[in-house]
Amino acid sequence: MATVEITKDNFNETIKEGTVFLDFWAEWCGPCRQFAPTFEAASEKHETVTFGKVDTEDQVELAQAFQIMSIPTLMVFRDGIKLFEQAGAVPASALEDLIAQAEKLDMDAVRAQIAEQQTTES
Repeated sequence: MATVEITKDNFNETIKEGTVFLDFWAEWCGPCRQFAPTFEAASEKHETVTFGKVDTEDQVELAQAFQIMSIPTLMVFRDGIKLFEQAGAVPASALEDLIAQAEKLDMDAVRAQIAEQQTTES
């Protein structure tokens, strides 16, 4: 599966199910352009994972909502839950490792942990 363009209109629908990797980027950003082929190659290799690109110049509301201060920024969601966020280009080997980790996570355990944190904070 190739990368898909993520906008404020399709963001919620995109992240609500499955594993989703988002690349927050901009055309003028050198490191973003360097990371793009790595991200695209991973999208072709992992057909069960959604890979989306968020153009921070075009999707200012999304960039502001996630307080993107540095690009590229990689975010990982699974079943609507943000699992990971990191600014900076990610090497291919690290991206592959991250994909494997996200795919094998026990989401019931993650949801239980979130519920426990919310109870503790109340």
